[in-house]
This record gives sequence, C-alpha cells and structure tokens, in this order.
Amino acid sequence: MKILVTGAKGFIGRNLIAHLKNVENIDIMEYDTDSDISNLEGYCKEAEFVFHLAGVNRPKDQTEFMGGNFGFTSTLLVYLNKYNNHCPIMISSSTQAELDNPYGKSKKAGEHLVFKYQRETGAKVLVYRFPNVFGKWCRPNYNSAVATFCYNISRDLPITINDPDTVLNLVYIDDVIDELMQALEGNENMIGKYCEIPIVYRVTLGKIAELLNSFKKIREDNFVPDLSNSFIKKLYSTYLSYLPEEQFSYEPFVFEDSRGTFTEFIKSNVSGQVSINISKPGITKGNHWHHTKNEKFIVVSGTGVIRFRKIGTEQVIEYFVSGDKMEIVDVPCGYTHNIENLGDTDLITIIWANECFDTNRPDTYYLEV
Repeated sequence: MKILVTGAKGFIGRNLIAHLKNVENIDIMEYDTDSDISNLEGYCKEAEFVFHLAGVNRPKDQTEFMGGNFGFTSTLLVYLNKYNNHCPIMISSSTQAELDNPYGKSKKAGEHLVFKYQRETGAKVLVYRFPNVFGKWCRPNYNSAVATFCYNISRDLPITINDPDTVLNLVYIDDVIDELMQALEGNENMIGKYCEIPIVYRVTLGKIAELLNSFKKIREDNFVPDLSNSFIKKLYSTYLSYLPEEQFSYEPFVFEDSRGTFTEFIKSNVSGQVSINISKPGITKGNHWHHTKNEKFIVVSGTGVIRFRKIGTEQVIEYFVSGDKMEIVDVPCGYTHNIENLGDTDLITIIWANECFDTNRPDTYYLEV
C-alpha cells in the first residue's frame, strides 16, 4: 500500500513514519517543506492513503498561516483531483479552529476545503482537531509547554508559568499514532463529522511542572513515579526522551563493606524496592526475619545457598542457587534467612522487596538461621 505523508519531518510525522516502517507491505512517500514540489504531483497520483500532517503554526509573519494551512492543502487536493485519485485523506486540524485568531482561521479554512472536496468527489475525508500533543521528538521552546518544560527541567533551566491552574487538554503521541493506524484500516473514531483521539488528559500546568520536577528528583532518591497512572507513565517516558545525551547515566546508592556491596536500584511507594546484592566468596549475609516485608531473590551470577528456618522451629531449609540456572526464590515472612556465597567469584543477587526500607520501621530482626 502506498501512503503519502505530508509534514513528514514534523513531530507527528516523524512518529507516524517510524511506526509505518515496521508495518509490512507499506510504501511510504514522504513530503516536507524542503521536498521538491515537483515530487508532490507524482505522489498524489500514486497514493492510496494520505496522511496530511503538514501545516504552519509558528510563522515569522501571521499572513503565512493561510498560505501554509490553506494554500498547501488546496495544492494537494488539486493534484489528487487531477489524477482522479479519490483515496482516503486524513488531515490534521486543531482545536483552535474554533478560535478567532489567524492560526485558527487558517485551520478552519483548511477544514472547509477538504469537506468541500469530499462533497464534490465522494472521497473519504478524516479531519482530526488535535489538542496539545505531547511525547518524544516534540520541539521544545516552540509551541508545546510539555516539551519546553521537559527540556528545561532536565537541564536545570527555569520554566515560566503565568497561571498554574491553567488546564491543558493533552493527547499522547502513541495514542495519536494508534488512532491514525485505526483510521488507515477504516476503523477511525468518528464523532459527528470529526475524528477524535479516544484518550484525552485534562491536566493543569502546575501539576505538569510538579510531576516533571519529581521525575528529576528520582536521581536523588531512586523513587520512580506511580506508573499505574497512564498519564504519569506517558509523561515520564516523555521526560526521559529529553535528557541530555551526556547525562543518561547516574550514580546509584551503594552500601559497601568487607562482605561486598548492597546497591539500591529502584524504589516505588506502590511496588516496593529492587536492589542488587554482591557477596564476596565465603561470605554469608542476612540472618534476619521480617513481620510483613517479603522478598524475592534471583541469583544472576555465581553459586550459593539460601537457607530458611521458620522462627520457633529447628528445621533448616536450603535452596542451592546459581547464575547458570536462574530461579526466583520467595522469602516469606516469619522465616529467618541468609544467603552464602559457595563459589570462588562474587555472588550477585537481585532482590525485590514488597516495601521500601524505612529506617524508622525497618521490620528486620536479627536471628541466626
């Protein structure tokens, strides 16, 4: 299937094309502002579906709005009509089409143009009035508050918020792409004469800034956000995509003594804590039990033994573990336990606990196995 994508180098265009390149039997024809206009006519002749994402939203002169958003759309439709190519065409409009400003007027004019084309030709036309779209590859310090906040906060640069209670209607780029792929298959989410992205988030500027600043703090306390919240999960993924490339890595919290090291990897108020324990050869760690805290051990390198004894009993249970045959070992409450390195190399164990370690309530009681 031959698909024409205008605005191919824009935010939505880049994400759409990256997705389409992983779909079988798709031939993508890319067009952007630096493309040769002579190619557009040939693309319009061959296209079996058009994603019309090209547009102007930050011109040097406001008169360019109409030329970029109405004029180019007119050219596109003329070429399609010239070859009697009435394939489906999707056009990206904006919620600002309802506003009385140069940008909104140009988007509304583009809508009228494609609806007229639909009436005259019978072609299927899908008009999406996008609200604020956020996600990876959106240009910061341009026309997206989320992109600008992500970029600036990740670089310790100031952000400006005139009114923190201002509410934004936001859609996530992957949800946009999912909907566009549904449209390609003829399953668009049509509401009246317009198409819509099914998932829209209403969030204040103040809340967005608060969340992004908490994401930055993760490198200080290792607490990841509540990823069960779909907006927070998507915003966190977006934030990480704006990290300076030279700052992808950071130092963990490491507790070290003669026995080895204990490194905190991830903490979550919802999902507990993940840590990495390294024991030197011949070393035994642990010999304690918990009331409520439970853990899962998985040895990823080395050989050892995990021992358990239910408190108040004498029977010792042993599980021999090795990185050569990884298995997950549950550490139930009420069992004192330890882990001993039986090999000649470091014993490396990943440990998950159902709660983060709290110095005020450690729930850890010394008792030899």
